[in-house]
Amino acid sequence: MRAVVCTKWGGPDDLELLTLPDPVAAPGQVVLKVLAAGVNFPDVLIIQNKYQVKPELPFIPGAEVAGEVLHVGAGVKHLAVGDRVAGICNVGGFAEQVAVDAAKCMKIPVGLDQNVAAGILLAYGTSWHALQDRAALRPGETLLVLGAAGGVGLAAVEIGKAMGARIVAAASTEDKCALCTAHGADAVINYTAEDLRAGVKRTCGAGPDVIFDPVGGDFSEPAFRSIGWRGRHLVIGFAGGDIPAIPLNLTLLKGASLVGVFWGAYTQREPQHFTAGVEEMVRWILDGRLKPLVSRTYQLEDTPMALKDMAARLVTGKIVVTP
Repeated sequence: MRAVVCTKWGGPDDLELLTLPDPVAAPGQVVLKVLAAGVNFPDVLIIQNKYQVKPELPFIPGAEVAGEVLHVGAGVKHLAVGDRVAGICNVGGFAEQVAVDAAKCMKIPVGLDQNVAAGILLAYGTSWHALQDRAALRPGETLLVLGAAGGVGLAAVEIGKAMGARIVAAASTEDKCALCTAHGADAVINYTAEDLRAGVKRTCGAGPDVIFDPVGGDFSEPAFRSIGWRGRHLVIGFAGGDIPAIPLNLTLLKGASLVGVFWGAYTQREPQHFTAGVEEMVRWILDGRLKPLVSRTYQLEDTPMALKDMAARLVTGKIVVTP
């Protein structure tokens, strides 16, 4: 099989397209023919050795896939050869085949596009876990989404809207703001044209009840300074590059909470809860309540370009690699 391999720590241009032996299904695993692999910001970090998960070199990046079952390992009962499934592999996705733990795979229902299926587990799974479990977002509350046109951001816009919240989407261009409006945002802030705090005051009144923050960097502290009483600031990630140092006295003054969201640990520690959440999200997609955007697909050999686009924050919605 062909695969995109990280043989040394570095950037996307350091990745190599190699021919490797086909994977073998160990007990409890299935081997998938990869039809689509979701591209996520952690893929940019993991090849630089900057992510929480640090695989041994060499490895194949790519954390989520949709594919067709080619081989079934011993002990696997709920999947069969020929099934279309979506699965979490953590690494290994940017390849023509991948071995995945069967417990981390779920069948793709009829009517769900494989490219969409490949891109919902991490982005929509993260946003679902953040808003449902960690923030306990309630109907009528105001949700401020930073980086709202990206994969997890746009998912948060859609899920928050489906949960009955008022959505304020913050993004870096007018086109991205328009995209957020098309996906359900009630108000937008272009934070390259307007000061973020001024935009929050304009759109959120006394402040947002929940802040969804996958950006970090220079935006976290001003956002948290604008949070409403008893607000919950969800720490999703640091796509802006820097990990902010927020003065803890702000939590006291606002009666507010900083809430960590670690999707990977959640899937490991609470797999049944995660699976139930994905199943409900899929129902919402099939019912039209959620409309995931796959804005672009890339061939396997173009995976480095996909990662560079992700790193440069040129991506709207989800992008996928299609081997």
